Amino acid sequence: MSVGQSPAVPVYDDDPVRGFALAAVLWGVVGMLVGVIIAAQLAWPELNFGIPWLSFGRLRPLHTNAVIFAFGGCALFATSFHVVQRTCQTTLFAPALARFVFWGWQAVILAAAISLPLGYTQGKEYAELEWPIDILITLVWVSYAIVFFGTVGRRKVRHIYVANWFFGAFILAVALLHVVNSAAIPAGFMKSYSVYAGVQDAMVQWWYGHNAVGFFLTAGFLGMMYYYIPKQAERPVYSYRLSIVHFWALIFTYMWAGPHHLHYTALPDWAQSIGMLFSLILLAPSWGGMINGVMTLSGAWHKLRDDPILKFLIVALSFYGMSTFEGPMMAIKTVNALSHYTDWTIGHVHSGALGWVGFVSMGSLYYLIPRMFGRTQMHSVRAIELHFWIATIGVVLYIAAMWIAGVMQGLMWRSVNPDGTLVYSFVESVKATYPFYVVRLVGGVLYLVGMLIMSWNVVMTVSRGKAATVPVPTGLATA
Repeated sequence: MSVGQSPAVPVYDDDPVRGFALAAVLWGVVGMLVGVIIAAQLAWPELNFGIPWLSFGRLRPLHTNAVIFAFGGCALFATSFHVVQRTCQTTLFAPALARFVFWGWQAVILAAAISLPLGYTQGKEYAELEWPIDILITLVWVSYAIVFFGTVGRRKVRHIYVANWFFGAFILAVALLHVVNSAAIPAGFMKSYSVYAGVQDAMVQWWYGHNAVGFFLTAGFLGMMYYYIPKQAERPVYSYRLSIVHFWALIFTYMWAGPHHLHYTALPDWAQSIGMLFSLILLAPSWGGMINGVMTLSGAWHKLRDDPILKFLIVALSFYGMSTFEGPMMAIKTVNALSHYTDWTIGHVHSGALGWVGFVSMGSLYYLIPRMFGRTQMHSVRAIELHFWIATIGVVLYIAAMWIAGVMQGLMWRSVNPDGTLVYSFVESVKATYPFYVVRLVGGVLYLVGMLIMSWNVVMTVSRGKAATVPVPTGLATA
């Protein structure tokens, strides 16, 4: 180095963050669009046009995978890579591996988008993808873990911020869940058989299925909440001690709640009861996290009037609290006897997916994207406000329609005459549900319109900015 030349200032490696953030918006639009299509098919079945790969049975897993793993997954990758660098005050470990994570995950998404409509599936909820794609997921996930924990390992500060605890738990738990539940014997290029059988297969599947909700759709997004709400509100986390209690209680309890999906089945009654018990216990840590996030706004409640990003984040917590109250209630056997197999379950899932996961992702991305492209805020704050209200109305219409339809279905199915015969045929319950399917469709269309507004806002923001270079601080300041 020549005399007088200053050493290069290290900068955060935000290329993977930018890529995943933009991909999250793109896949969000795709996933919600497929959801609207299948919602329309439930109201008007002829809309599959007799084409097998447009049938509900093939598009429905495409919708769930696109929303959870494409939209939600890309949002988690983007925010975890952003947060871990800022809170550890260091650049990403193994940057080439981080880029493999990005392109590998996009390859997984494209493989799912092709194989699921063609009918290649293992038939497992949230784990439909066949064994070659499962192997790619494993390679990408191990690479992700190496990058994330390698970055934590070389942090410049002694303390590990609580968001990284949640991101780390999400990464480790999902790796365990995926490897165990996806264990299969290949029987061809895109065909395999599970190594488990009967009720054991069901038990392992719902240990995976509920913990996919617990760790992918809860712990990871709580990592977002614990970073982006304090940043947007410009307030410290309400109680750091509560955040640690929240973490350990949630991580321990969630692993045991899966059997509540198998009430009144061949699963042993003691296993069903354990699932119900831990589901009820789960209410406490879940609400502890919600209260911690909401109370972070203490002294800053006035910001909600003018800040639509905070509205997204705080309303997301409201849906989180509501869903984590509703879930344990539905796990009680007597309640489950009414709710199981009905659209009440669909309403519950979507209050969590659209209200909690969708809103906290959108709020975090609205904070993150302009800063990744050298802007202080999104192109249009009014468009964020419009998106918030359209999406909120859409979610409320959706879940209210499904709650009413579900309770109605449960009551109709178990109504009996004095002689023990059914009062209603199954077809009558389907006919009675039709108006609620139309209302659900309207709610889904509104939510999709909100995503389209967001995508326009993102395009305008990115086109008028440029990739930002953010130096790594040398002191104890956080970015």
